[in-house]
Amino acid sequence: MSLCRYLPVPSDRMAIMWTLLGVEDGIVLEYGPAGTTHYCVSLFAQMGISPDQNLFTTHMSEDDVIMGDVTRLENAICEIDEGYHPRVIFVIASAVTSVIGTDLAGVCKYMQSQVSARLIPVENGGFSGDYTLGLSKIYTLLVRELAGAKAQSVPHKLTANEMSADKKTAGDRGGSETRKPGTYNVLGASAGAYRISSDLWEIEDLMRRAFGLTRGAVLGVHSSLDQLSAMGTAQVNLVLRREALEAARYLWEVYGVPYVYGAPYGYEGTQKWLEETAKAVGYEMSLEVKTWLDARKSQAATFRMYASMYAARPHQPSAAIIGDFDTILGFSSICRELEIKPDLCICPHTLKNTDIPEDLDIRHPASEKEQIRWLKSLEYHLVFGDDVSLHLCGGTNTGLCVSFPLVSHVQTAEHLPFMGIRGMDFILETVDRYYQVLE
Repeated sequence: MSLCRYLPVPSDRMAIMWTLLGVEDGIVLEYGPAGTTHYCVSLFAQMGISPDQNLFTTHMSEDDVIMGDVTRLENAICEIDEGYHPRVIFVIASAVTSVIGTDLAGVCKYMQSQVSARLIPVENGGFSGDYTLGLSKIYTLLVRELAGAKAQSVPHKLTANEMSADKKTAGDRGGSETRKPGTYNVLGASAGAYRISSDLWEIEDLMRRAFGLTRGAVLGVHSSLDQLSAMGTAQVNLVLRREALEAARYLWEVYGVPYVYGAPYGYEGTQKWLEETAKAVGYEMSLEVKTWLDARKSQAATFRMYASMYAARPHQPSAAIIGDFDTILGFSSICRELEIKPDLCICPHTLKNTDIPEDLDIRHPASEKEQIRWLKSLEYHLVFGDDVSLHLCGGTNTGLCVSFPLVSHVQTAEHLPFMGIRGMDFILETVDRYYQVLE
């Protein structure tokens, strides 16, 4: 890893840890030095995660590293099982144990008969890539390991077109006889997404008002093992980020649960998202929500008028967005709705195997130095980004923190979403401030 002036992009291991800590009745045991585990705790606190009595480390000595002795790990598994009686222990690798090649799967296999808890090994130690790869792996692992009774064989993977064309009912697929109409799951809600609790609250309110549906499991944030095991019985899966698409496809192929990929950003984006969800569940959107959206969309028209008025001025309305891929997609759709051009989009993680829309120029900086240069060159922009990015932008810009990392404030409120109708209401307050200082 190159030298960083500010904060590095989290690794796959970090994402795996913060996701597993969201499984409320499971315990995470890291096989590695205590220092590596302790380093994570301050970041998790920013995300609203309390690792109290659900995150443990074995620590390691030189003999463990040199000789490959796993006695500490064996003893830790037994001690946690006897002292806390968890239903599941996730045994994860650290950077050190990944380097020396400790066989966690083998240890869990022969230790399983000695404990009551189910042992699930996770062997990513931080070398596979950034946090998006970790999210993709752990979402898929959780649905395969915890979502109901696994089918004997998995059908071929369907494309999005095949899924839309396939009109089979839930009863035509294995494991769906216990379908619970009126429930939905949320896939891809990462604790690494700023204000995710607020967004989940907004989605819950929208789904209740629009369709009368109640929330089941939230894959990645604060769900119990019972909720995760019932994921295959939901009426629809709402996929908020691309890393959860493989997990959603698995639940579709094995349990017949349809999914909708995307997030409700902006008034128009929320309407489109609700219309797609309505098709998936077979319900009409309620008149209450339609009326609410229509009233709010007229509010956005006022800001489009501002954009037209300022188009002839020296500094045309422009935006910069710094965040992960799906955050950029969401906020760029808001900018388009307001007729503000997003002319700088910076994605900190890899974009390999990502289908980037043709109308978006999303950049992945080769170095932190390059990203700093891009940000310092901004003038008279509406900036959606993290605390560090907002700090680097000049005083002529107007910013709103929409992503991690945080360095100058804390995340406390759970009623200030970026998604949905209330999210757009909140964002428009910053847009209004932007026009007040735009020359």
